[in-house]
Amino acid sequence: MSMLKGANLPVQAQAVRVELGWRSGPGVPDVDASALLLVSGKVRSDADFVFYNQPAHASGAVRHEGKKTGADGVTDTLAVDLARVEPAVERIVLAASADGGSFGRVPGLRVRVLDATSGTEIARYESQDATVETAFLLGELYRRQGSWKFRAVGQGYGSGLAGLATDFGISVDDEPAPRMAPVPPAPVPPAPVRPASVRSEPVRPEPVRPTRPAAPPAPPVSAPAAPAPVRLSKVTLTKDAPSVSLAKQGGTSGAMRVNLNWQMRKQFRGWGAKLGRAVANHSDLDLDLCALYELSDGRKGVVQALGNAFGALHQPPYIHLDGDDRTGAVSSGENLTINLDHKDRLRRIVIFVTIYEGARSFADLDATVTLQPEHGAPIDFALGECTVPSTVCSLALITNTGSDLVVQREARFLVPERGVSPQRTIDYAYGWGMNWTPGRK
Repeated sequence: MSMLKGANLPVQAQAVRVELGWRSGPGVPDVDASALLLVSGKVRSDADFVFYNQPAHASGAVRHEGKKTGADGVTDTLAVDLARVEPAVERIVLAASADGGSFGRVPGLRVRVLDATSGTEIARYESQDATVETAFLLGELYRRQGSWKFRAVGQGYGSGLAGLATDFGISVDDEPAPRMAPVPPAPVPPAPVRPASVRSEPVRPEPVRPTRPAAPPAPPVSAPAAPAPVRLSKVTLTKDAPSVSLAKQGGTSGAMRVNLNWQMRKQFRGWGAKLGRAVANHSDLDLDLCALYELSDGRKGVVQALGNAFGALHQPPYIHLDGDDRTGAVSSGENLTINLDHKDRLRRIVIFVTIYEGARSFADLDATVTLQPEHGAPIDFALGECTVPSTVCSLALITNTGSDLVVQREARFLVPERGVSPQRTIDYAYGWGMNWTPGRK
């Protein structure tokens, strides 16, 4: 049963998941969840704001885990470890912001608090009276006599996330992130090298020759720089605007995380299954996030769970796969990390996903992709609906043009020919020219 506005109840779990939910559809704005950790009604610094551009609090107590689409609509989730919240923090405000419209156009807006261990619903609040608001304070977790409680708030803001954040002491950068007009990636001439093999020798870093160290210059004495204000901008790639410049986003250094989140859109049983519709359960569906890479010296390879080719972050290929989500139940999905501090060593990267087992195509799967540069705005997009019997989909192409890194939304569902693997299909589509041998997990 949904709580009434202003009602409160105890939260006895040590850790909770806060799900912001709504029903998507034509004309419905995108919605984002955020959290503010408050001391005496204000944040101590901008670091106490957890949202898509700053997805984890330094204490580890609050994390933004991202969006998923299911039968009941879309959810954007925050994980809160109440046992790790610093003693000085009295309240954690749970907020929502609408991107591209007001909450009057967002049906089914709700917030649920779930026990992170058991999944049991602890509290639910459904907003019924939204009109022109572009941000909402839906609820809050707060301390009372040594215990935690949840209160349904339902306070709207017409000034968006920036206005809500500013009210709690956040310094917001009003300068919007620049957008790049859609441009095709610059062509890259093929390197005259022997085709690589998936099972070739591992890539090793070049040897470092010792040199006589020079005396370091004395560092200049200067006042500490003021922290940069929080940037609320983000980029959504679409068919009409499929590419973006990382340089113009200020995101060409540090680590860039590529996240894949997926789940079933619908399931068919009985005659639907007999007619060949793709049917899979979470328990047996396994998608793999992968990357083909080409380095500036012409070396090529693949990063994937198959064959335990997880890559490396601080040596070639400067790409690392953090694990293999074989169920879709891992809230953070699968992640690739690209070390942009070595961007000059990278020529191009194709990020793709394959169905390893559990389904015959992407037709009934729903997936979203987010690229999160360490120092730039997040870039996200949905794959869209698959209408062909595809088992491999190219997600994005990252190209080094010499002066910039360009991210191109691909979202291409490919159909392998009989006897041809998904990896070889991607290779053919992008002209990588590699030699492939069977591998296993």
